[in-house]
Amino acid sequence: MLKNKLVILGLIMVLAIGLVGCQGNTPEQGADQGDSLKVGFAVSTQNNPFFVDLKEGAEKKAKELGIKLLVVDAQDDAAKQLSSIEDLIMKQVDVLIVNPVDGDAVISAIESANEANIPVITVDRGANGGKVISHIASDNVAGGEMAAEFVAKDLDKAGKVVELEGIPGTSAARDRGKGFNQGVDKYENIEVIASQAADFNRAKGMTVMENILQANRDIDAVFAHNDSMALGAIQAIEAAGRLDEITVVGFDAIDDARKAVKEGKLAATIAQKPGLMGEMAVETAKKVANDKEVKEFTPVPLKLIKE
Repeated sequence: MLKNKLVILGLIMVLAIGLVGCQGNTPEQGADQGDSLKVGFAVSTQNNPFFVDLKEGAEKKAKELGIKLLVVDAQDDAAKQLSSIEDLIMKQVDVLIVNPVDGDAVISAIESANEANIPVITVDRGANGGKVISHIASDNVAGGEMAAEFVAKDLDKAGKVVELEGIPGTSAARDRGKGFNQGVDKYENIEVIASQAADFNRAKGMTVMENILQANRDIDAVFAHNDSMALGAIQAIEAAGRLDEITVVGFDAIDDARKAVKEGKLAATIAQKPGLMGEMAVETAKKVANDKEVKEFTPVPLKLIKE
């Protein structure tokens, strides 16, 4: 009887050791467990090809890394973005990636994520408050300066220029405008005669440009903070029969803009890499989840496209 009990006890010990061994081989919690890592991605809009590419880049990288990516679209509505981020927090995402509609309006949502101990990464556009671990974007100030240099060279350092601004409060609009104005300020004979917001929107770009054309006969160039506004401006300029008189420069190098450059309607555009930004944001999220060090700001290269 005692012998049988010893045999049974021995079997139990063997099984226990085996279970401990299995637990030791279980993947660590976090990114290396594939689908166990859940990342929220709050994108500003999907009504703009640039942000579609941004989202698709993030989705591609998430699939490659085995990460569950929850995407919410704010449709360019700051209040909706706040609500959708709160939903992602309720779903207990491990990391939150935010492409803000508005750098100020998004602060409370980021602070909510901070309170929930969810690391926050911003992409393309920055936030003006809250704790953000890493920001991934083009150097928009440098891009604005690049556009200014192109315009100055095209106008032989003298002329009247219109600036179509993006959504007020966004870092992209602020930084591109800052870079552009710093660039043209170097030339005393270049004057910015109008700066108006068209909210990164093609239809608004056309409407705003129509009004500016009616108010100003002498316009030599237009710099738009993104391609959608630039293409809208081109529609207005073409309808007014003045396309041969006015140089238009955009920003983002979306497919329609590249086509317009080849057709000679758009003089140039500053190329960003939104797909790469999305990929980098997800890669950074994985590093953050695994407690690895990440850069506070990672710039994405820019390029002037003029042919």
